[in-house]
Amino acid sequence: MKKISLLIIVSLTVHFAALAQELNCTVTVLTPQIQSSDKKIYTTLQTAIYEFMNNTRWTGDEFSNQERIECTMQITINERVSNDEFKGTIQISARRPVYKTSYYSPLLNYNDENFQFRYIEFQTIEFNQTATNPNLASVLAFYAYIIIGMDYDSFSPMGGSPYLQQAQTIVANMQNSPDRGWRAFESTRNRYWLSENLNNPVFKPLRSFNYEFHRQGLDIMSEKKDDAVTNIATAIEALKPLHDDKPGSFLMQTVLYSKSDEIVNIFSGAFPEVKTRMLNVLNEIDPANGTKYQAIMNK
Repeated sequence: MKKISLLIIVSLTVHFAALAQELNCTVTVLTPQIQSSDKKIYTTLQTAIYEFMNNTRWTGDEFSNQERIECTMQITINERVSNDEFKGTIQISARRPVYKTSYYSPLLNYNDENFQFRYIEFQTIEFNQTATNPNLASVLAFYAYIIIGMDYDSFSPMGGSPYLQQAQTIVANMQNSPDRGWRAFESTRNRYWLSENLNNPVFKPLRSFNYEFHRQGLDIMSEKKDDAVTNIATAIEALKPLHDDKPGSFLMQTVLYSKSDEIVNIFSGAFPEVKTRMLNVLNEIDPANGTKYQAIMNK
């Protein structure tokens, strides 16, 4: 009986050891404009953020190490406002694997220029989902939920809704915060609008695009290339009515900025009529990347 119990304990230990948190987040803290001989605090800040992002349980789902969501946070501190207050930017990117390949497809690539926070050396970063938190914890948790939500959307239709709603709750909790980036009137491109757009039913076509581009496109590319390219083309064309209704929307720009290089590579090998059709649509819905899309015709 003791041997059986021991085997069960060992088995459970191995099982739980194989489980991991949701994110595999690489964190870098840069200080190119900080003139100081003592930069140890930035090393401890980087470690604290890394541990917070990778050791927090963000969902109730179980992940293996291989299933963790690949993402990066590059924080550039431009000013040390006071002994414990810092000002800079945070660049967030995330990617997801493509079925039966070693390729990773970008989900998000966004630079948040309103990042000011307080941090005391060796301080542990903590987050309470039901309360107003310090700006550092709130910003990090916000992007954790955005990353998870967009990743889940890429695997099932609207699958990321619970986590995108969590991001919106953080925005609501931070409305009385003195820190910038959380309120509608401050900018048309900030955390408020990123969350608002992702949770707004008007922008459902962009979330559907996320699923169709990845699950119905890239994930079948290795086995059914023609079907995959057709599905991706259809997903892009489905964005035109949204553009007509909400031209130049923040979410459209953010999503297509992350996917533009990939789109060029996908359609560079397409038939001439498909290239022309796609170029016309892309130039209309994403004129900011028009020069980049022209490469579709040149390859």
